[in-house]
Amino acid sequence: MNAIATPPHKIIGVAVIWNDQQQILIDRRRPGGAMGGLWEFPGGKIEPGESVEECIQREIKEELGISIEVGERLITIDHTYTHLRVTLTVHHCCWLKGIPQPLECDEVRWVTLDELDQFTFPEANSEIIAALRGVDEDKGE
Repeated sequence: MNAIATPPHKIIGVAVIWNDQQQILIDRRRPGGAMGGLWEFPGGKIEPGESVEECIQREIKEELGISIEVGERLITIDHTYTHLRVTLTVHHCCWLKGIPQPLECDEVRWVTLDELDQFTFPEANSEIIAALRGVDEDKGE
């Protein structure tokens, strides 16, 4: 019997971290790994027994060395790349303290919503950006 190989499935907590200037923190993946060199919203794999919120707080501390407050859920995205299936659970987060450092990435940067178009993100992230724009447009009405 030939079973069709299904790509591995990762469940990932993703942070859209806002500062007081209404900027969002993004980071660039290291060149060597999967989707290397692309920009992303920080986050990581949920460990067994961990809530999405706990995962996001832990990952941001590990990857960027900062403390955040995890707020409401923005969107959940299921996306299948050729090599991987991901479920991204994305939360709005507030930056509390610490200076973001590229501990597990190449570079970190605070950007405005309008500036996101200047950066290349993995395909699944386009839905996050669209959701952010939708939320933002609703506030303006």
